[in-house]
Amino acid sequence: MNAQTEIVDTRIGKLEFTHDFANGYPTKETVEKLYDERDFQRACQVYLWGFPMVSWEGLEGLFRSGQDAAYGDLMLLETYSELSRVLTPNATTPYAFTWLNLEQNGPYVVEVPVGPTAGVVDDLWQRPVTDMGLPGPDAGKGGKYLLLGPGQEVPAGTDGYIVARSSTFNVLPFLRLLPSDAKDRTALAAKIRFYPFNQRANPPANKLVRPDDQRIVGSAPRGLAYWEQLSRWINEEPVQERDRIMMAMLRSFGIEKGKPFKPDERQKRILTEAALVGEAMAKANDFDKRQMELSHYADGVQWHFSLALDPSQEAENYTQLDERTAWFYEAQATSKGMVTKTPGVGSVYLGAYKDKDGDWLDGARSYRLRVPPNAPVEQFWSLTIYDVSTRTLIDNKEQIAERSSRMDLVKNADGSVDLYVGPTAPPGFEKNWIPTVPGKAWFAYFRLYAPTAAHFNHTWTLPDFDKVR
Repeated sequence: MNAQTEIVDTRIGKLEFTHDFANGYPTKETVEKLYDERDFQRACQVYLWGFPMVSWEGLEGLFRSGQDAAYGDLMLLETYSELSRVLTPNATTPYAFTWLNLEQNGPYVVEVPVGPTAGVVDDLWQRPVTDMGLPGPDAGKGGKYLLLGPGQEVPAGTDGYIVARSSTFNVLPFLRLLPSDAKDRTALAAKIRFYPFNQRANPPANKLVRPDDQRIVGSAPRGLAYWEQLSRWINEEPVQERDRIMMAMLRSFGIEKGKPFKPDERQKRILTEAALVGEAMAKANDFDKRQMELSHYADGVQWHFSLALDPSQEAENYTQLDERTAWFYEAQATSKGMVTKTPGVGSVYLGAYKDKDGDWLDGARSYRLRVPPNAPVEQFWSLTIYDVSTRTLIDNKEQIAERSSRMDLVKNADGSVDLYVGPTAPPGFEKNWIPTVPGKAWFAYFRLYAPTAAHFNHTWTLPDFDKVR
């Protein structure tokens, strides 16, 4: 070491400068270390920023896994194995959806039938383009939605259509089918239509596709696959003004619009580690939320609002980076109907990762959740359990992930319901039991469909999970 150099200790290790820090230059070794650290830090933050787009890869991959699936086909998810392919689904209501690329297919029509459905069209950032069904402009009375992509003009002949414009070309329209009777749900699904606007005079029949059972999708890819998918979406979509700084950071490790992603060995090493650390940050950010005002549910309980962001992902002075990463790590899609404060409309998503004692929920332990009587819903409530590893329906041999008020549950004398979650069934409460798997962590959603005033004025609140043993 030159006698005139100075070494500074930092959290990233020792940094060496000629002369001293204030008056000298970083040595060659320190320059290399600083560039590696800069790119690593940028990659970790870009990982969190890009999550809404990259996590859509799971659903697009699921859609494309259907036999000969093409944009605009109808995919229906009904069975346990089908629903297990998407993030945090409700296991009680089937999902009908398609994938569209409006640059290739637009303008495009989504025809929503009369009846109890709830759905949304989301752009590639998972921001709502429009709600549909009961929480949408058609209010459950049916309607034709015309979807436009960036730069696409409203065509002539759109009287009677609900026109909605997406900021991205890739969009996902989906509907939950809410009738309690399976035959009614099937009949409703058959009336959903997707077709190009230029074929409106004689729209083709929907082709129904089912997911390939051999492919497991849902959560975002890990490792370099994460960055490959991000590069693909960057190249397919227009750059939005709010994201220009992030686009500059992407160039540091070989992702640039209009160019193929060909990282060198140094970049591969940094990106692989950043995907791991980025996901670890996403877990902490999601499962132990901080500085997310919208997450608060009630004092003294572990439950919180899982959807802790405005669907636009915008606050008064900033874009909700942490809030959107928290939601999209564990779930997919947003809509205004999911956060509405209007009684009797939309839905509420309560999430829990810890029990009453503040301990993480564990598949080796048994818990009880007492649902108080007179739950504040016009439709129904449900408790659903998910694997932390995939954020999909818990993978147990019984294929039971949910209990809801639509089921024949054992009730207490006062009308409350004791639900049990654990590896073994409690005697006499088998109907109320959701099996867990020792060695795996899990988390829960408690959904309120069409919540009433008692939810909004906090005269009814849900208690925490209690350890049974």
